[in-house]
Amino acid sequence: MRQIAFPLAAALAVSLAVPALAHEPEIRTAVATKSGMSWRVDVTLEHPDTGWDHYADGWEVLDADGKRIGYRLLHHPHVNEQPFTRSLTNLDLPDGTRRIQIRAHCSVDGWGDKTVRVDIDP
Repeated sequence: MRQIAFPLAAALAVSLAVPALAHEPEIRTAVATKSGMSWRVDVTLEHPDTGWDHYADGWEVLDADGKRIGYRLLHHPHVNEQPFTRSLTNLDLPDGTRRIQIRAHCSVDGWGDKTVRVDIDP
């Protein structure tokens, strides 16, 4: 009985610790700027990138209902560049859009739970 209990307890302890290690990308700032007939969105992210095996690999622009209207793929890790800012240009927003949401993605942990709202000034 004692031989089974120790490995089981160790496995349980490790499984409970794993979620504490997860760290979704944090959106520090997000700004939308009118550029001609389209929009430019600049997003500053922070994430403890470790290399190609674990990094913030993208972010998306959502409308008020949560529908994707834009996506920015991040092509490589930013281990030594934190936080970092990347842009999405030529974004067409549906007429009447007054607010968008930004959500970040991690190559290991997937989509973050938090979104950042950005007001749109027509």
